[in-house]
Amino acid sequence: MPYPEPLIAPMRAELTRLGIEELRTPPAVEAAVRDTRGTLLIVVNSICGCAAGKARPGLALALAHPVRPDRIATVFAGADVDATDRARRYFTGYPPSSPSMGLLQDGRLVWMLERRQIENRGPDEIAALLTAAFDAHCAPVRH
Repeated sequence: MPYPEPLIAPMRAELTRLGIEELRTPPAVEAAVRDTRGTLLIVVNSICGCAAGKARPGLALALAHPVRPDRIATVFAGADVDATDRARRYFTGYPPSSPSMGLLQDGRLVWMLERRQIENRGPDEIAALLTAAFDAHCAPVRH
């Protein structure tokens, strides 16, 4: 049974305030993957403490980096269940975990950050992992 929306709305808002696009249905996930030229970061958001204290703050820090994905989107585990399942299909070779983040390039997974890599790190360390992946796979942001 999905989490009640009033409970998770503030957790969703932490990412949407940063300009991150919500993908709440499987067709929305498919369209994002299909229509994104370049890189797409899909964030599997969650209600857990490591999402609140580590993953979301680390992502917020990483977005200040001059090199970022062309598009960033999110699904919410435990709420957007079908969309989350669809997103995880692109995370080939990795078991489902939340929070997690997968970086796709032209629809193919090129980098993955799993819960086990998040739960023992702080936001600064998460940001460093993300920015290293951005540097390796993304183009600098054009002004």
